[in-house]
Amino acid sequence: MNNLASERPAWVEIDLDQLRTNFDIIRRDMPAGLGFVSVVKDEAYGHGMVQVARTALQFGATAIALATVDEALQLRQNQVYAPILVFGERTEEELEICVTQNFTCFINDRRKAEKLSRLAKSAGKRMPIHVEVDTGLSRYGVKWSEAPAVIVSIAGKKHLHIEGVMSHFAMSDELDKTFALQQLERFRQVMADLQELGIEFKYRHMCNTGGFLDLPQAHFDLVRIGILPLGVYPSQVCRRIRGLLPIMTVKTKIAAITEIEAGDYIGYGMRYQAAERRRIAVLPVGYGDGFPRVRNQGEVLICDKRAPVVGGNAMDATMVDVTDIPQAQVWNEVVLMGKQGDEEIDVHEIARLQGTVSYHALTGWRSRLPRIYLGEAQS
Repeated sequence: MNNLASERPAWVEIDLDQLRTNFDIIRRDMPAGLGFVSVVKDEAYGHGMVQVARTALQFGATAIALATVDEALQLRQNQVYAPILVFGERTEEELEICVTQNFTCFINDRRKAEKLSRLAKSAGKRMPIHVEVDTGLSRYGVKWSEAPAVIVSIAGKKHLHIEGVMSHFAMSDELDKTFALQQLERFRQVMADLQELGIEFKYRHMCNTGGFLDLPQAHFDLVRIGILPLGVYPSQVCRRIRGLLPIMTVKTKIAAITEIEAGDYIGYGMRYQAAERRRIAVLPVGYGDGFPRVRNQGEVLICDKRAPVVGGNAMDATMVDVTDIPQAQVWNEVVLMGKQGDEEIDVHEIARLQGTVSYHALTGWRSRLPRIYLGEAQS
């Protein structure tokens, strides 16, 4: 078998120097004594879990957080030995791995606490855990009205150590903070009840990126930041820290250029018919790569200018009109998301085309687009 490798003319660039700059800006903005957890789930929202985690630790991250045991194992295999928090609920088999690998998991009920305590005892360990209090997101966690009694019960397991208690905002990055403030009051009441009961722990944390930016009264001991160091604000109205820039740029090249005549159609479904002679560039990317599935919507950047998408794009091809960009030639570089010259297509523009949010748009760029890391390599 021939061992052949090719360089596909479509890729994602990740600027590690800008990542470092972003972390530096964020760290300098934090009040003295406030710690942070770096959230790197889903390959750090498509940017590279290992690279982002290593950089976060260089800037003083208290822990790394993610959503699956497989992700946690991958970090360990890449010599990331910092504390790792694994969000969500775990199967009994996963709890065994957490004990073996010293992962910190979230234990929110007496039954799961008993299982983990038993496993920790067998391993001769006392495992740190965090407890999630559900203050209104209605997802994981113990309901705020029941939390003190459950946490007291868990605290009685001598092979478990409650290192932290946390909650999660349902909506922290919009102008209306009414429900976020209600959640905050519920969490504060739980903290006060636990203090009266003599339950002590090291960390209280509630803020995601939106909470960190807009709700300083909810910072407590730690904040959890994921999207912000990537240079992306969680919403258009939640942008307090200035100077952050996106570290991801998605690129391709023009694979072909064709001339069409008045009356000709472009693409599947005959969604575009030319009213006059047009010059069309074909890009070797499509919705199979994470570009939005669009019909005569959206733009890309070519020669520092915006070129509109025409017709319905395919899994592996997107057509754009370059009639007004006569200098465009085959194999010119094209920016799908990012900056070229003075023009920029940001993640929020991509998200609007998809009818979704920036988090989804970032994670939507598929793995068949190779990641190319620029700047200082982190070892």
